[in-house]
Amino acid sequence: MGLLDKTTVKKVRTALTDAGLEDTVVELADTARSAEDAAASVGCELGAIVKSLVFQIDQRMVMALVAGDHRCVPENLGRVLDLDGPVRRPQASEVKGVTGFTIGGIPPIGLVHPLPVAIDRSLKRFDAVYAAAGHPHCVFKTSVDDLKRLTGGIVSWNISQPEEGASAAPPLPSSKTFTENRESRKTG
Repeated sequence: MGLLDKTTVKKVRTALTDAGLEDTVVELADTARSAEDAAASVGCELGAIVKSLVFQIDQRMVMALVAGDHRCVPENLGRVLDLDGPVRRPQASEVKGVTGFTIGGIPPIGLVHPLPVAIDRSLKRFDAVYAAAGHPHCVFKTSVDDLKRLTGGIVSWNISQPEEGASAAPPLPSSKTFTENRESRKTG
């Protein structure tokens, strides 16, 4: 049995086809456990790799999809996802329990439990991006627009910062609507 037939990888393949997209999952000769490994294996820029990172805000698990050449700014996730509370990185067992996948191969789709998702706006620099597909040797090719549609994610400049040597993007100011909605829930 090849890696493309593993149960975890099949979940991703099914999520793609159920959404009306092409099954673009590929098995890599080398590992894609880290963004650097994935970029080398795929033959793309580091920034075109999507890191699927799971955090906990208060009691709610969330996912951040961040460009490979950026690092997540966890303290901004609550604001982007309109959640309050302390932010922490959960244990590997908690991540597997909520996603159904092991760290190093967590995809943004096909999760056991749907999660609120924040998507790094800097990924839009690329026509195609590559995300983990349920195993450290499997990825799938997609677009940021399709990631947004598949995950229901919120695209934001504010969830990441460029790693040294990566190009920076200007932060976006809070929208008036965001501020009004948040204030009305607090008072309502």
